[in-house]
Amino acid sequence: MPTLLSSLVVAFVAVLHLYILVLEMFLWDKPMGRKAFGLSPDRAVLTKVMAANQGLYNGFLAAGLLWSLLAPQALARPLQFFFLGCVLVAGLFGAATASRKILYIQALPALVGLGLVWMG
Repeated sequence: MPTLLSSLVVAFVAVLHLYILVLEMFLWDKPMGRKAFGLSPDRAVLTKVMAANQGLYNGFLAAGLLWSLLAPQALARPLQFFFLGCVLVAGLFGAATASRKILYIQALPALVGLGLVWMG
C-alpha cells in the first residue's frame, strides 16, 4: 500500500518532469530556458529540435508517474518502480554525459522515491 510520503515524492518527480518538458519544448531558446541550461542564443537555436524531443520524453515519464498515482492498487507500485527507475537511469546518464547537477535534480529525487515506494 503506498504511503502518503511516497505518493507525494512520485507526484513531485512527475511535476518536475512536466517542468522540464516545458523548459525543453517551449522555452529552450527563450531567456529562461537558456539560463536553465547555460546556453548561448546561437547554441539554443541549433539544438532546439533536439531539446523538444528530449522534452517529449520527459513528458512521457511524467505521464507514467501520474498514471501510477491513479492506477488500481495492483498496478500502482509496479508502475512507480518502472517509471522512477527510468528517471533514475536517465538522471545517471545525464549526470555522466551532460551535467553533474542532473544527478541532484533528477536522479536523487527518483532514488528517494524508489526507496519510499519499496518501503511502502
